[in-house]
Amino acid sequence: MGGLAHRSNAVSSGATGSCVATDVVRTALPSVVTVETATAQGGGNGSGQLVRSGGYVLTNYHVVSSAAVAGDAGEVAVRCSDGTRSPATIVGLDPTTDLAVVKAEDGADGRPLIAIGSSGTLAVGQPVIALGAPMGLTSTVTASIISALDRYVPLPVGAGQIAHLIDAVHTDASINPGNSGGALGDCAGRLIGVNSAIITVPNAAGEGGGGSVGLGFAIPVDLADAVGEQLITTGHANHPTFGLQATPIVGRDGRSTALFVSGVDPGGPAEQAGIRVGDVLTKVDGQPATSISQLEKLALIRQAGDSVPVTIVRNGASMDAAIVLGDPLKLA
Repeated sequence: MGGLAHRSNAVSSGATGSCVATDVVRTALPSVVTVETATAQGGGNGSGQLVRSGGYVLTNYHVVSSAAVAGDAGEVAVRCSDGTRSPATIVGLDPTTDLAVVKAEDGADGRPLIAIGSSGTLAVGQPVIALGAPMGLTSTVTASIISALDRYVPLPVGAGQIAHLIDAVHTDASINPGNSGGALGDCAGRLIGVNSAIITVPNAAGEGGGGSVGLGFAIPVDLADAVGEQLITTGHANHPTFGLQATPIVGRDGRSTALFVSGVDPGGPAEQAGIRVGDVLTKVDGQPATSISQLEKLALIRQAGDSVPVTIVRNGASMDAAIVLGDPLKLA
């Protein structure tokens, strides 16, 4: 799949040590924008970057979800680093990966696209720079290193939905509310991740909150690039599907014990595997089936055509089956 913006193969300076931040700012900051939202309940802001000519901005789903839910009552705008502000429209949303694309109505004419790097060659200890609008402070730059790779971070994104940050880039660069959707860049100013989440120290009541404590996570650009391209091209992400709908079965202790199959798509992967409405999923891919997010995560890390073993209970009898994940576009 083609990339959103031009990919750069230039060797990054500062593979060890630290970036020359002024060079990165000069290269990447003009491509980074503030994404503003407004609804009847209030407003908010996040960050994003120009990834395709015509004003297409890659950001987080949770940055614009309130405006999307509000429909015609919700507004989105893009503010460029030079202060120019333009109304924007939502092009595509993917709550599963916490990614979205919006389009500035003025086309962001004359502004550069961010160069797309690769997350497949990143190294722990590599210097990185985060760009965005923490707390609404536009064009803010912070720098540090990659603390770890291949993290898995489940992220609540509203309305009971959970996003799955797969193979997330863990950084101790200062990331705060408002940085969401903004760029994590390498020393050549290339996008290597989309900043999405932080972990904060719980208060006395055990509740998280506050600002950065050096635990930030970015969606790797190889995933973000592919999903962003799908959102621009089709308006949605093409994740493989199980072809079923399920509801957690909660035990007396309040914990989910299995998944009740509440719907099966006609002709879809689950039906072809012999799954019926009313079946109870007890295992998925060898693990106890306890949450819908298990299915969502598997659909992110597997490909259409992959076979996923499941165990079901029907009329008191347990049986094994295999669901071959389907391509939703071909099944439509």
